[in-house]
Amino acid sequence: MVDTCPTCGLPKNLCVCGTISYETQRIKIRLETKKWNKTTTVIEGLTGDMINVDEVASILKSRCACGGAVKNGQIILQGDHREKAQKILIELGISPQNIEVI
Repeated sequence: MVDTCPTCGLPKNLCVCGTISYETQRIKIRLETKKWNKTTTVIEGLTGDMINVDEVASILKSRCACGGAVKNGQIILQGDHREKAQKILIELGISPQNIEVI
């Protein structure tokens, strides 16, 4: 018997739930200024069961060569990385129409 996905009902090797989950996200990328004029890039809106926010944050931190954290479902990167983060999220499979850069 082939294992099936409980969400979509397809076999595990053909499951598209992860792709659909990435395509339906509404993501906002914005710049914030913290104490002592430190700029941070805040990415919010990554939710869902199929998306691991910690894994996405790790990818963003390594590809942007910066520090950061995950707090309350938001990814916070040190510095202004709005354009880089947008490109990386598109490469991860998130639709460009669903990403809003503020």
